[in-house]
Amino acid sequence: MVYSIIIHTLSQLIGLLAEILYYYIVLRRYLQKNFLGGVKMSRERWSSRSIFILAAIGSAVGLGNTWRFPGQAYQNGGGAFLIPYFIALVTAGIPLLIMEIAIGKKFQAGAPTAFRKLGKKKGFEWLGWWPLATSFAIVAYYCIVMSWTFNYLWHSLTLAWTKSSSADFFYGDVLRLSDSPGNLGGLNMPLVIGLVLTWIFIWFSIRNGVKSMGKIVKWTVPLPIILLIILVIRALTLPGAIDGINYYLTPQWDRLKDINVWAAAYGQIFFSLSVLFGIMVAYASFLPKDSDVPTNSMIIAFADCLLSFVAGFAVFGTLGFLQQTSGTAIADMSITGPGLAFVTYPEAIAQLPGGLWIQVVFAFLFFLMLLTLGIDSAFSIVEGIVTGLVDKFGWDKKKTVAGMCFVGFAAGLIFATNAGLYWLDIVDNWVNNFNLILIGVFECVVVGWIYSAKKLRNEFNEDSNMKFGPWWDFMIKYVTPLSLLGLNILFLIDSFKANYEGYATKHLLIGGWGIVLATIVFGFVFTTLKGKDLEEEVN
Repeated sequence: MVYSIIIHTLSQLIGLLAEILYYYIVLRRYLQKNFLGGVKMSRERWSSRSIFILAAIGSAVGLGNTWRFPGQAYQNGGGAFLIPYFIALVTAGIPLLIMEIAIGKKFQAGAPTAFRKLGKKKGFEWLGWWPLATSFAIVAYYCIVMSWTFNYLWHSLTLAWTKSSSADFFYGDVLRLSDSPGNLGGLNMPLVIGLVLTWIFIWFSIRNGVKSMGKIVKWTVPLPIILLIILVIRALTLPGAIDGINYYLTPQWDRLKDINVWAAAYGQIFFSLSVLFGIMVAYASFLPKDSDVPTNSMIIAFADCLLSFVAGFAVFGTLGFLQQTSGTAIADMSITGPGLAFVTYPEAIAQLPGGLWIQVVFAFLFFLMLLTLGIDSAFSIVEGIVTGLVDKFGWDKKKTVAGMCFVGFAAGLIFATNAGLYWLDIVDNWVNNFNLILIGVFECVVVGWIYSAKKLRNEFNEDSNMKFGPWWDFMIKYVTPLSLLGLNILFLIDSFKANYEGYATKHLLIGGWGIVLATIVFGFVFTTLKGKDLEEEVN
């Protein structure tokens, strides 16, 4: 009798445990499917909406705002450039930004996993890896610019560039520039040291994921804005500043007939907003699933463009002063690429009234601003890559961050050679002006036509106070991809007319088309690799 009672009790306990286990499995799958989007229950979260917006603004606002935007305005009709620039913002920049943030928020994953879920199978996962491979190429050379900035921050304490011409100091003393891309000339150790410092800062910023990033962006986003305002005020109070501002804001209306001006405006928008890098998908994946996508996107986009516009006053006010002191007309100055930040601006700073200490202070503030602007963009790119790898393979995030920083440092060493500027120029031209834009075409086709732009719009409108209408669908399906495709056609036409900047064909094949091909191959190869199993995936 006793034995039968014991056996009966044990059988009931076993049955109860089996039922508990069964309902546990069912409940777990239900929670993953309906609340966690098929990802780990412990996914990181931004500490607040404002921290996410700060981080996204920090990613979008970078060196492109402080020297690329003023340079583009200078070359493309001054105030006339602002018209296609803001049209490009509305017709392409904002629609793409909303699209990427909406995808990241919906699928709660980095770009590769999000695009895999978007297509239900692995069919579109490559469209997530491709921009991450492209981002890796970009951050490899972007960090050498941070290294230049670290070096100039040090040299600003003595205004070292005043001992010779600013151009000779930059190209000779700092870069030790060789005569061609094929003549590497060995590593430039001061640049290597700056590169080490940059990657240490990146590691420190994202070592603990969004928790550490949230703490960093509280300082690295407001600080450069404050410094920029100081530089604008100083520029506007300089003798001759009004001439520079007039050059900046006065439209050369005939330039609007030039298709290249419109192409430059669209290219600047894509470059500036950090879209098509996989960054915004990753950042948005750490948002709660009821976040307001349109409102957040509009804040980020207009903050980025406003800072670009304000930076123009600092640059052109200073150029007006330089015109008065040097006697060289603004129209005759060479305002292109890094020369604006590392040649023209330091030259102007060295002539500021008030004596040596005033010049040293403003030189230090200027390069500190560049450093804090650039570092946010740099670590956001790395975070986008790390998020994609962790989501796919389930790797430990801290170890992945450390490994990615080491690999990125190693890849960037070629840009720390005496031929580094040449290779930076080649890679940047193909990656930014062709590869990213081609990625945008594919993203618009996949989201707009295959997944359905209307479906995605209805999903992000549910949680927003700012409802977007069918015009957004029209932009994603027609206007944005066609404008991107037009940019790529112009790029190809220019490429076949003559070798870019007169570089040898073999160097363009390696650093240009070779990098483009490598990123595409990388995307498909990583798609075929086996990752961690996701029990449930959502559409």
